[in-house]
Amino acid sequence: MSQFGTRARALFDRVFPERQIYHRSGGSVRYVSLSPSKQALLALGAVGVAGWCSYASVTVMMGGQVLSAQGAEMDRLEQKYKRLLADSYADAAAMRNQLEERTHAFETATSEFQRRHETLKTLLDLAGSSSISGSARPIESDGADLLVQAKVEEAEPRQSRDWEQPGYQVQTVGFRAKVEQLKLEQASFLAAAEEAAVERAEQARGILSMTGVGLSRLVDSDATGAGGPLIPIDVTGILGEGGLDKKFANRIKQVAARVSEARRLDAILVSTPLRPPVGVDYRETSGYGVRYDPFTRRLAVHGGLDLVAYDRAPVIATSPGVVRFAGARPAYGLVVEIDHGHGFWTRYGHLRELQVSRGEKVAIGQRVGSMGSTGRSTGTHLHYEVWFRDKTYDPVDFLRAGQHVHEQG
Repeated sequence: MSQFGTRARALFDRVFPERQIYHRSGGSVRYVSLSPSKQALLALGAVGVAGWCSYASVTVMMGGQVLSAQGAEMDRLEQKYKRLLADSYADAAAMRNQLEERTHAFETATSEFQRRHETLKTLLDLAGSSSISGSARPIESDGADLLVQAKVEEAEPRQSRDWEQPGYQVQTVGFRAKVEQLKLEQASFLAAAEEAAVERAEQARGILSMTGVGLSRLVDSDATGAGGPLIPIDVTGILGEGGLDKKFANRIKQVAARVSEARRLDAILVSTPLRPPVGVDYRETSGYGVRYDPFTRRLAVHGGLDLVAYDRAPVIATSPGVVRFAGARPAYGLVVEIDHGHGFWTRYGHLRELQVSRGEKVAIGQRVGSMGSTGRSTGTHLHYEVWFRDKTYDPVDFLRAGQHVHEQG
């Protein structure tokens, strides 16, 4: 045996000498003998157990750190996912709010344009024939339509007007671009309606100016005897209870005022006796004003116009109205007087027969009697007078003005 082995054996015997373990119980003593090899096995088992415990403890400790790190990472990831989820919820809420806002804006715009459409439709319905096309435009009248020439020599020159144009260009796209385009089209539509109403009013003024009756007297609504079928435009009724933006509402009021003026002048024009009072070809024999009286041969005032055709030639109403008198008067013989409204009335004298009666409503061009020679007359003819507010005017001026207006249908 080598020296190293001898020393190892000696150390082993010294560390694990043979031991006896005594055990006393119930007055008897027992002992257990532990040989060195058994002690070595027990020591080795104890060391193994201790090593295993140490290994397990270290493993558990390290595993705890790993689990702690993993838990921290999980917590970090969980917080991250929570933030992402919260951001997603916030984005979804923002998109939902944006969608709701756009939906509300769309519904508001739709509602506004619906009101705009209804407003424009009402305005145009009231404007009637404001939209002028071609060379003439119609004016509704009782029994017929009057067609007013677009080109007429006006007593007052027409002033040029620069209508308000938008000072911006549409740069938006999508729904907003369509809305802006619709607004521009509506503005252009209103400008066209206003231009047509102004042209309509100026044409009426031009014709009325040719009658010799002052325009200020004709358009004075407070004057006695104005009357007539005019129904002014109710701007409040057009605009409703609100909901339109202020600029558009003001624009509607402006155009409505123009249309109202045109309608007013149209109503006056319809009441103005412009049609020739004889339904066939005729000639003038004695004009309005001072003349030599055919009976006295002295200068006298002739308050009407004498027109000659043939016996029983049709005498017709020169404007729609209501018969205020139909019968005999000493100087005029059989006579018909028609109230046309707005202060106008006409007289048809020396008739052979009457075909209307008092209170009867007559249309323009309707036959009211037959040409004759009753009353203070030297032969078959019609004595025709035009009155405005109890004053006679020269019928020739009205007939000349009527050349720009003729009957349709």
